[in-house]
Amino acid sequence: MFNKLLIANRGEIACRVIKTARKMGITTVAIYSDADAKALHVQMADEAIHIGPPPANQSYIVIDKVMEAIKASGAQAVHPGYGFLSENAKFAEALEAAGVAFVGPPVGAIEKMGDKITSKKIAKEAGVSTVPGYMGLIADADEAVKISNDVGYPVMLKASAGGGGKGMRIAWSDEEAREGFQSSKNEAASSFGDDRIFIEKFVTQPRHIEIQVLCDAHGNGIYLGERECSIQRRNQKVVEEAPSPFLDEATRKAMGEQSVALAKAVGYASAGTVEFIVDGDKNFYFLEMNTRLQVEHPVTELITGVDLVEQMIRVANGEPLSITQDDVTLTGWAIENRLYAEDPYRGFLPSIGRLTRYRPPMEVAAGPLLETGKWQGDAPSGTTAVRNDTGVYEGGEISMYYDPMIAKLCTWGPDRATAIEAMRVALDSFEVEGIGHNLPFLSAVMDHQIFVDGTMTTAFIEEQYPDGFQGVELSEVDLRRVAAACAAMHRVAEIRRARVSGRMDNHERKVGADWNVAVQGQSYDVIIDADHDGATVTFDGGAALRVSGPWTPGDQLAEMIVDGTPLVLKVGKVSGGFRIRTRGADLKVHVRTPRQAELARLMPEKTPPDTSKMLLCPMPGLIVKIDVAEGDEVQEGQALCTIEAMKMENILRAEKKGIVSKINASGGDSLAVDDVIMEFE
Repeated sequence: MFNKLLIANRGEIACRVIKTARKMGITTVAIYSDADAKALHVQMADEAIHIGPPPANQSYIVIDKVMEAIKASGAQAVHPGYGFLSENAKFAEALEAAGVAFVGPPVGAIEKMGDKITSKKIAKEAGVSTVPGYMGLIADADEAVKISNDVGYPVMLKASAGGGGKGMRIAWSDEEAREGFQSSKNEAASSFGDDRIFIEKFVTQPRHIEIQVLCDAHGNGIYLGERECSIQRRNQKVVEEAPSPFLDEATRKAMGEQSVALAKAVGYASAGTVEFIVDGDKNFYFLEMNTRLQVEHPVTELITGVDLVEQMIRVANGEPLSITQDDVTLTGWAIENRLYAEDPYRGFLPSIGRLTRYRPPMEVAAGPLLETGKWQGDAPSGTTAVRNDTGVYEGGEISMYYDPMIAKLCTWGPDRATAIEAMRVALDSFEVEGIGHNLPFLSAVMDHQIFVDGTMTTAFIEEQYPDGFQGVELSEVDLRRVAAACAAMHRVAEIRRARVSGRMDNHERKVGADWNVAVQGQSYDVIIDADHDGATVTFDGGAALRVSGPWTPGDQLAEMIVDGTPLVLKVGKVSGGFRIRTRGADLKVHVRTPRQAELARLMPEKTPPDTSKMLLCPMPGLIVKIDVAEGDEVQEGQALCTIEAMKMENILRAEKKGIVSKINASGGDSLAVDDVIMEFE
């Protein structure tokens, strides 16, 4: 076995690989850019080597710099993680020439399957059903428009060397095809150093389901079930689960056997993923093969007990697989939510900055091991597990130079309903402050009836949130539970304030039992009857809820029991009450005396400033180009400018017809959130 392993990556996947290598007794070497000098993966590794400036195309994807780090460290093997150089055949060739083991597939397999154009041709020649499209090289935007018309709209423009949603655009018209072609090329060149683009038919209403394969260099190959990855935004997976709630055993077997056959046909040896789109009749079509470890691999590990990183390392060491297809058992259900530094209230635009608070839920191993291992029978009913793969820490920074992922939160349960409920509680317990993030949106998805029913398609987000995510409005039942908890919490805080030392004689303050709770446009008059173990909150009309929990003033997380059911609240202080976040809702809850509530109803509401005649920068980023000039008349939907952030290009469009009166920025400018880019008459 190798003595020293270099991880040619960063962030959570580098940390994930280090954990397994440490378990195997292998010394680890991290590489880092200027932006990652204090990153978690650098702290976790046994050694760390600096490789250049923050931009990935000047550090992490520069093969010569990585090879220098390998030579300096004396590493015998390299794990590439995902993204960056993980599917770069030239990097694998350089390692082979240097006598260093690549923890991934052979060069030939990468060349054949890692390139999406080539893989489509091979699959078609092998008789695999593929999506119609144009697999040749596309010279310019005009040719992209012509091909798109030949294939038929809608089409997908996709980077040949792409992955992770980078360099991908859906076009429904000639204009979108033209714009999407250039943006895809730019993103592909920036992220992968390869700007080739191909076009395929975009199949509407599909499900995205992928098969995990594992092969060795001795001709053995197995599949470890499937992952449902249909909930996506901008072609970037957001929620994954294993197994899929849609597949039956016969379809799973057919997809798995076809995936293994395809892998063997190209001499594959390592962990890899074969992706399919599946229609409503369970017909499946080959999309591509990812010749690397997938972001969502933890859900497969949780239902199989197989450590995929360990298996990759052992295969790279020349060992045959220690498990056969008959050894693979899918036990229970696992769900993964990707926590991103993206603000759902601003159209999921990237957010950067310092993590002033980062407190993930406690990891719990039950049934399947968090560090993975063999299954030993079924887990007890009701057992759940929580796993959090991350590459950040409290006080660390989310950089503008890399993918905005913060963590991958996973839960496991003996069945799907149990896994979903465990995820709901885990999301409510996850504390992140300092940046915009998608925790509220993830919570909303977990409660959405379409997800609960398991009937989602890849169009789920655009169909269910066509105007973006505006938060969640809780039901009357849930509102009353929140109101009861806040009333009880407010009483505890009032008692503490009433007992403050140093007060004047004969000025003792008594805390009453009558209160009013205002939340989400509702007003509840309540009576609180408190005792040593909690409080009973009685609503006007007679309904009473019992509240208990260890909350004390200042705690930012309240884990309460309301009416016998757990309720987890993130708690912030506002004047006269709390800012409460739970189940995707962000609420201001005011708890007042009856007289205070009466007076509060007479207060005028503050009117927000009018920004309707301004284009504000929605995220910290770099202006790529300005598409209009002062004095231009613009139409609704017209492109105004392009902003780059987190390796993604975002086109800002006019919300209505108008005339540009002033432009305050130009190409190359770095802007902060809400900076005024241009103004309109």
